Amino acid sequence: MNPARIAASILSADFARLGEEVRKVVASGADVVHFDVMDNHYVPNLTFGPMVCAALRPHTTAPIDVHLMVRPVDRIIPDFAKAGADIISFHPEASEHVDRTLALIRDHGCKAGLVLNPATPLNYLDHVMDRLDLILLMSVNPGFGGQSFIPHTLSKLAEVRRRIDQSGRDIWLEVDGGVKADNIGEIARAGADTFVAGSAIFNAPDYGDVIRRMKHEIVSHTGSAA
Repeated sequence: MNPARIAASILSADFARLGEEVRKVVASGADVVHFDVMDNHYVPNLTFGPMVCAALRPHTTAPIDVHLMVRPVDRIIPDFAKAGADIISFHPEASEHVDRTLALIRDHGCKAGLVLNPATPLNYLDHVMDRLDLILLMSVNPGFGGQSFIPHTLSKLAEVRRRIDQSGRDIWLEVDGGVKADNIGEIARAGADTFVAGSAIFNAPDYGDVIRRMKHEIVSHTGSAA
């Protein structure tokens, strides 16, 4: 299993100071910058576009993990690749041809990920494991930050971890939604290795303290490095 990574979701950051917030959260121990793209069509909210990603790219060398909650999805992938994304993931329901979309992401030099909502079945993974660098399980219904973790995600995580291990491939298993210091340990034990946290970090007075507590909980529940 991969070393644990904390992916700070800037959806909960101070939008008026995004560059400063990105520098601060990475300096505080975040391993990845998570970039939630919502279109007010596939999900009921509107957030950032490629220009914001391009503006943030000079502020950090940490990987930028772009989660596309948009439909249609193929049109905007090249724009985010050009803007400096390292990882681009999307929802299968938003793509006409999942295999083609994964290939498009990789053809533009980025790692490719598939995102499964709480009620999305795992059979989307059956024929594309060889195209994936990341699988993201949503532990809330996408659209807004600050929601509570949906408990049945734990069993779903365990099954996806089994599939990844069986494949023998180096695929990140990411979880997004309601991740906090008091539940991150059991989420890690279920098999996740990458943890998206937004409000839990950015609503705290000391980002570093929250991230240190999260990594401590991961280690104490799994024995894995964080």
